[in-house]
Order: sequence, then C-alpha cells, then structure tokens
Amino acid sequence: MSDVERIVIELCRKARQAGRQLALASTATKDDALRRAAQGLRRATDAIVAANQSDLEAGRAAGLSDALIDRLTLTPERIDGVAEGLEQIAALADPVGETIERWRRPNGIEISQVRIPLGVIGMIYESRPNVTADAAGLCLKSGNAVVLKGGKEAIHTNTAIAEIIADAVVEAGLPAAAVQLIPTTDRAAVKVLLAQSEYIDVIVPRGGPSLIEAITKDSSIPVIQHYAGICHVYVDADADLDMARRIAVNAKVQRPGVCNAMETLLVHADVADQFLPAVAAELEAAGVELRGDAKTQALVPSASPATEEDWATEYLDLILSIRVVGGLEEAVDHIARYGTGHSDAIVTDSYSTAQRFVAAVDSAAVYVNASTRFTDGYVFGFGAEVGISTNKLHARGPMGLRNLTTYKYVIEGSGQIRE
Repeated sequence: MSDVERIVIELCRKARQAGRQLALASTATKDDALRRAAQGLRRATDAIVAANQSDLEAGRAAGLSDALIDRLTLTPERIDGVAEGLEQIAALADPVGETIERWRRPNGIEISQVRIPLGVIGMIYESRPNVTADAAGLCLKSGNAVVLKGGKEAIHTNTAIAEIIADAVVEAGLPAAAVQLIPTTDRAAVKVLLAQSEYIDVIVPRGGPSLIEAITKDSSIPVIQHYAGICHVYVDADADLDMARRIAVNAKVQRPGVCNAMETLLVHADVADQFLPAVAAELEAAGVELRGDAKTQALVPSASPATEEDWATEYLDLILSIRVVGGLEEAVDHIARYGTGHSDAIVTDSYSTAQRFVAAVDSAAVYVNASTRFTDGYVFGFGAEVGISTNKLHARGPMGLRNLTTYKYVIEGSGQIRE
C-alpha cells in the first residue's frame, strides 16, 4: 500500500467514526463550531491572503485562465463573505431530526419520516477555495462528516482554511475528524477516495466536465453530478426590451467565469432588429466577444460566425453565442439540444408564454424576467451550497442543508404484531 493510499483510507475511516458522533450533536454545539470558524477566518485574513497569493502566483505561472484565476482569488472582502456564509448557516434551522411527515395506521401504529444525515461526504473540487469553508459548514450543520479534496492550484489556501475550521470544530467539542482535507496534490488520492465505499456515502464533485465525467466513471460511490453550466437567456417577442438588455448584460458580464453565467443569447426574430444592435454594443463595450448565426451577423457585423461547437461550449469567459429564433418552440428546442439542465431564462411580458417556457424547459432553475446569475445557494437562502446539482435523483439545483440529509422511518406502536 502506498503512502497516499494509507493517508486517504485512514482519513476516511476516521471520518466514518466522526460522522456517527456528529449525527448526535446538538444544534447549539454545531452552531458554536460554525461561529468559531467564522471568527477564526476573520482573524486569520492576512494569513489566508498570503497563502492565496502563493497559489495565485503558481496558477499564473502555470497559465491558468483569467476565469480560473478569478475563482481562485480570495480578497479580504471575499474572506469576510465566506465567514458570513458560515454565520448564515449557523442561523438556519437544523434539518436533522425534523419530522417530514407523520401518520397513524388503522392498527394504531404511528409512522414518522424523519431527516437524518447522509453520513460521510467526499467533496472533490477545483479552483474555488471558498468551497472548503462552504462544504465544511453545510456538512457540519447537517450532521455529516466531510473529506475534502481540493485541486492542486489551491492547496495552500485550502490548507489554511481547513486548519482554521478544524480548530473551531475541536474547540466546540466535536470530533476532530469531522472536517478533514486530504493533504496531498497527488492525483492518485482521488482514485483512492473514490474506492472507499465502506466509509464514504456520497461524492460531490465541483469542477469542469472532464473532472466530473472521470469521477462518475471511476467512483464506486454514488455521485451527485454538476455538469457544465451552458445557460441561456431567451428574449421573447413580447419582452420589455430594456429589461431584456439589462438581464442579458448582467447574465454575461457580472461574473463570466461562473457556472450560472449566460453562454447563449436567443432572440425572437420579431424583435431582433430592434434589440440586438443595442445589446451587442453594450456587451462589446464590456469586452464581450460575440459569435452569432447568419441573422445575428447581419444585424451585428462585428460578430464572428458561430459554429456548432459554440452552441455546446461553456466559455466561462467574456464570449457569447447569439442566435435569432423563430419563436418559443425553436428556443426551447435549442435549449433541449445544447443546454446542460442548469439555468435558463425567458424575458417576456406574456404570462402564457412564460408558463409554456417554464413547463417545457427541463433545467434545475428556470427563470422568468430575471438573470441566471441568481442560481446560488446564498441567493436562494440556503446560507451556502456544496454545489449545483444537475442530477434529477436526490438533489437538484443549489444543494443546501436539506439536500445533505436523507430520512428514516420511525414506527411507534403499543404492542402490535402482524397476523
């Protein structure tokens, strides 16, 4: 057995033991750990920024894209936001022990469906060091132990954050192994982790499509998938075009390197000549490279031709594909063919058209007259998220506390036997 195998298996074994204890922890104790962790992050802001700088320097030297550098960067303001996220989780209701449903059968037995932790969660993620805190916080509050495997590009930042949270967990009286970070950049550690079905109950990956596909293929543990965010905004013939312009620009420009940013703009042919030149000018002023179909190019000569590959690409950058469509059905067909089930929006003043779009688009988040940028655990009121699931089983969309629980049935009787 290699050193990496020994390290990972021991972490997972300890996590299983810690998970059993954590499942019984009181809400007050878990909240105390979260608040201590938030305080610790704020106190250590300078140290975290210094660790992050080491990762940023290495990332730039390795040629990471601007989008990945943005995901990797932690400023004092972002660290304060991460700490605030932990405090928000502490303020949320504890789902563990919640009775989902309760009923009495004719023979007098009472059956309750009660929320319980999943057990031990394996988190595998790239670039974003804030995931270390978000995942640890959500897992703690929902009574789950967590084994974290961050990407090599954030090893120094992840280590600094994980150590602070681990100290807070111990200070609150919870088991030290409740939150653990795999302390190696060796890629072999991921394969070892994916084989630990004896100790890990579910794997939650966050990263690019190639990472998620590889994890899904190699894992002997159930995987909650988060595939690419090829998000669309459809501007209908009945749209308020000023509203549509603001939504489209926000969805693309506000933070282009994230999974809920718009990658394709679909515009109804009846309003394209009025809408596209104006929105294109604003997008290009913000530095967006435009790629369009023939109808788009006729209205926006600066747009380069869009290829089949463009429609199926998550750019995570200031690049946008634009297509003029004949109506709702064509827009929905395009989304069904090229979308990834993440977040898609319609801008329209027609209630019936909006309802048809909502019913027809099979995505985790479907928007009417709002930017796709809102698909986020913080914005949804979950305090934070461990990821945005594009699965249909167990969890879908931003995964907050309740998505990190399952349930069991508790049956209470007074001596009943089955005849």
